[in-house]
Amino acid sequence: MQKPISRRTVVNYALVAGAFLPGLYLGRNAAAAALAPLDPSDPTAKSLAYVSDSSKVDASANPTHKPDQTCSNCAQFQGKPGDAQGGCNIFVGKSVAGGGWCKVWAKKP
Repeated sequence: MQKPISRRTVVNYALVAGAFLPGLYLGRNAAAAALAPLDPSDPTAKSLAYVSDSSKVDASANPTHKPDQTCSNCAQFQGKPGDAQGGCNIFVGKSVAGGGWCKVWAKKP
């Protein structure tokens, strides 16, 4: 026969769990902030025509580029729409400029 769990035990476990939740949140933000910025001369970045400023895209080499396309409104961008830097699903482990652009740009749903 199992011993019933007391209310005191449940409250104690809830307090202990609540103490660890802020640490989990801070750890996630620290990991995102630790991403190194993507170097435009990186071989992958070059092959995808990545630029850190969307207004400097060579229109003749990239005819699909539109002026309103930036990393911050791309489906691959992992930051918030207004963030200056954020992670990218294409350039794993690197952060891209929110105002940047590359050939993989896709409209955020």
